[in-house]
Amino acid sequence: MIQAIIFDLDNTLYWDKRSNDEALNATCLLASNDITTISPAKLKYDIIREAEVQFTSSTFFEFASSIEVTALEALWARFDAGDHPMFDTMRVEAPTYRFNAWHAALQHSGQYNPDLALLLAERYPVERRKRSFIYDDMFETLTLLRSNYRLLLLTNGTPDLQQEKVDSVPELASFFEHIIISGDFGEGKPSESIFRHAIGLLNLEPHEVVMVGDNLYTDILGANRSNIPSIWINRSNSPKPDHIHPTREALSLSELHPLLLSM
Repeated sequence: MIQAIIFDLDNTLYWDKRSNDEALNATCLLASNDITTISPAKLKYDIIREAEVQFTSSTFFEFASSIEVTALEALWARFDAGDHPMFDTMRVEAPTYRFNAWHAALQHSGQYNPDLALLLAERYPVERRKRSFIYDDMFETLTLLRSNYRLLLLTNGTPDLQQEKVDSVPELASFFEHIIISGDFGEGKPSESIFRHAIGLLNLEPHEVVMVGDNLYTDILGANRSNIPSIWINRSNSPKPDHIHPTREALSLSELHPLLLSM
């Protein structure tokens, strides 16, 4: 019998994609207002691409990847929490990473403009922090489920950024017995070790918990490897690869309660 639910955060409960998208739109619009020949849509495409290029060539990429930090998260994280010494490196080098990404993106629009690149590198974190979106059915679903199940939040990322996301949604933290952030633990999903840590905190067996998440390659694959049942939140009704097998699928959080009763 399922006794506890392990929830992912980003794009499962917290609408990270929308928050990123709107913040990028606002930042790129600022650039086009300053220089009218800049296309906001093109600059947005280029900054997403260049952020990834700069991220993969950074000195902190290997560590960041191990805890599943993304290139876009590195564009606004402070990296001012966590015990691992690499967080100090990330905190020191992040401003240069952000400047280089925006500077390279602007050059794709024919703009060699270090001053504007610095402005955008500093503006994006401001715009991103203005925007914290959740899914409409999140609170109703969590309220319903916590009356019958123990809840734990398991999220990949840096301690400062993931905690900031949780804190930006009033009362969200109160639903969970434990909040595990990969940057605090030292490894991220889909590592089996972080799943073992989660069920250890709950003092339950793998078959007594269920993992709920939107990401097949972190949430569901990690659950598969750990012999934990899973529910894939597949809002876009996307096909799944042959090698990853969620126990159930849901198009929204509101479908979770009846699915759990069937497990």
